[in-house]
Amino acid sequence: MRLCGLAALVVVALAAQRGAAADYATELHFVRNGAPVRTVDLATLKANCQVQTVTIDDPYYQRRKSFLACPIADVLRLGFGQPADALATQNFLLRARDGYAKPASGAHLAEPGGFLAFADADRAHGDDAGWELIDRKQVDPGPFYMVWQDPQKNDPSSYPWPYQLNTIEITALESAYPHIVPQGAATDSPAYAGYLTFRSQCIACHAINREGGTVGPELNVPRSIVEYRPADQIKAYVRNPLAFRYTSMPPHPQLSDGQLDELVAYFTAMKDQKHDDGAKP
Repeated sequence: MRLCGLAALVVVALAAQRGAAADYATELHFVRNGAPVRTVDLATLKANCQVQTVTIDDPYYQRRKSFLACPIADVLRLGFGQPADALATQNFLLRARDGYAKPASGAHLAEPGGFLAFADADRAHGDDAGWELIDRKQVDPGPFYMVWQDPQKNDPSSYPWPYQLNTIEITALESAYPHIVPQGAATDSPAYAGYLTFRSQCIACHAINREGGTVGPELNVPRSIVEYRPADQIKAYVRNPLAFRYTSMPPHPQLSDGQLDELVAYFTAMKDQKHDDGAKP
């Protein structure tokens, strides 16, 4: 049967998404303070970890899912040559191929129950069958997806759940992104408190001064969000984006009114501290 019009376009689009696995290498890069440490392919990873089938309550698929996975502790030891406990005091950036860049503490990554999934065990033939598309955008989550077995850790705002993961980096956030810090703001000021909220809740997707994640819009250059959006609208949007538009941005009901005020104070401080290395002359 021939498909025409919109139906044909939908089929083509879905086929392209399912074929996306051919567009990336199934390997994981390990970096320390900007310098490459090691790159590990899937065969090496599987040979050096305790491969398990893990079943979880998945916050993105919003149901029970099973994956073939390696314990995060095995992954860190293979990549950095140190046990996870020895890395517990370090800070990490978990970088995905779509531009998502999630900060994570070494203490969290050293906790038991975390896994790096490399295949969707719910598919017919395991790691040879590809991934079920994930999230509202329906994208391929490979090459790797960090998941947590403990139901108390299934909130991506509290624990890292990056999919499309391809790089694990040890770095201080201020070293990786020096121009996101509100210079001159006292550590007990609203602007600095808002900076801490931005670091923990926003930077994985959004950039300030072109530093941070690139999944969502840049928020400070060439114009700060507070220069074209009223403060009340910004706070309402952060609290519940779906009240404004269909979007992949998650709601933030856990943020108090005071924290939203502080977030706006941070944006306001940063509008006078613009830095844009990529700006055209």
